[in-house]
Amino acid sequence: MSFFWVLLLGSLLGLELIGKVPPTLHTPLMSGANAISGITMLAALTLIIKAGSIGNTFLLVLGSFSLGFALFNVVGGFLVTDRMLAMFSRKNTRK
Repeated sequence: MSFFWVLLLGSLLGLELIGKVPPTLHTPLMSGANAISGITMLAALTLIIKAGSIGNTFLLVLGSFSLGFALFNVVGGFLVTDRMLAMFSRKNTRK
């Protein structure tokens, strides 16, 4: 039961902190989140390998879901970051 309290309080704290970030810092924050999700992907791959070697189906499914969510976050983060950075690039103008 204490794990759910930690999850709830962590989610509320994260929501409060992210809500106070100014718009100019969203792109660097997204890059940091991508790095953390990259670490999560490595941990999920390690869990999948270990679960496969010992034959634990629950851990294999949990690792697969973790890998999927982390991969979704990394790809989405890179797409959003690329789109934000494209807003600041110079456009070719014809004269």
